[in-house]
Amino acid sequence: MTSNISRLPLRNIHAGPAGRDDSGSLRARALAAAEVAASFADAVDRDGRFPSEAFKAIREQKLLGILIPSALGGGDASVGEVVDVCYILGRACASSAMIYAMHQTKVACLVRHSAGNLWQEGLQKSIAEKQLLMASSTTEGANGGNIRSSEAAVQVKGSRIALERNASVISYGEHADGIVTTARRAETAASSDQVLVAFLKADYTLERTQSWDTLGMRGTCSGGFLMRAQGEPGQILPEPYDRIHSQTMMPLAHLFWSAAWTGVAAGAVHRARAFVRKAARAAEGKLPPAAAHLTRARVSLETLRGAVQSAVRKFDRHSADPQGLNAIDVQIALNFLKVEASELAVTIVMGAMRACGLAGYRNDGEFAMGRYLRDILSSPIMINNDRILADSQTAVLMSDVAAGLSD
Repeated sequence: MTSNISRLPLRNIHAGPAGRDDSGSLRARALAAAEVAASFADAVDRDGRFPSEAFKAIREQKLLGILIPSALGGGDASVGEVVDVCYILGRACASSAMIYAMHQTKVACLVRHSAGNLWQEGLQKSIAEKQLLMASSTTEGANGGNIRSSEAAVQVKGSRIALERNASVISYGEHADGIVTTARRAETAASSDQVLVAFLKADYTLERTQSWDTLGMRGTCSGGFLMRAQGEPGQILPEPYDRIHSQTMMPLAHLFWSAAWTGVAAGAVHRARAFVRKAARAAEGKLPPAAAHLTRARVSLETLRGAVQSAVRKFDRHSADPQGLNAIDVQIALNFLKVEASELAVTIVMGAMRACGLAGYRNDGEFAMGRYLRDILSSPIMINNDRILADSQTAVLMSDVAAGLSD
């Protein structure tokens, strides 16, 4: 394979107008699925279970294959439209939104880096036609959240491949129709010489090694598993993972996650607004003392929405240009989106809870904020912000500060 990255075709998932899917129709479908997700969000959180009702509705609305090209039966949706769906689902049920965001990140990797691989194109057709849900496995063993290092290696056994992987986390793994996983290219490869491999449910077994009893995001069911898989060589994406990571995995994961967190924050602000309006009506128009927290939360929410929208535009400008996506300033911006969005979303939800006071602190009322707060507290920890900031120190020193606001 040539090392000249500019010669490699990169399928252009973009943020502009979609092809076959009408954006109004897509939003209506997302809202319909979100209504179902919202109805079961409390039960999903309370029981720590997979949001099966939400994903039944998501499948019925054919939202799982929207990123796949229309030539393969998909919706030709743009990144901006997927971001919008993540936001809409986030307002309804954080676990549903995060699962959806992780699925679409993996689908984007398949679409942008399949390079004409027939097995991979067949998988994309199946995802679109059968509405398959793809899980993500990028963390394992002692590496924890360092997704740029793999312990398990792809083994070649005649005309087949095999992989045994001690995955510390596979979100919704037992409920997915397939798993897309990182691995070392070969048993002799360095830990950073990685590939991305797609397996369907019939290809692997999962042996649970760790439970998922957490403060929030309980419905993602992100337990640990020993994964044993077999397949054919075509199930390995043809491009190296370092390229997939910088051009697709990292930027789109951060965009989709940030959209989901923004949705969670928006849901909390919406609930706080309802509380303040009800309190004002009861007091003949006088706002409660804590109403100022709602105002600050709303200002921060608009800042966060703007940051996500700006990042979508930045990705769109560079999405078809591998060298542009690898530019230091672009990588910094998309990495720091995750950091800023996660920190600001926590602040917004805290502000919304303070606006509601005791009514938000209680778990047994219509203005309860517990689920929003517990879910959003996962955001700075998911691929820990401290790791991102530490890994970005050299890039920050090498990158100059923009000279103007239009840069």
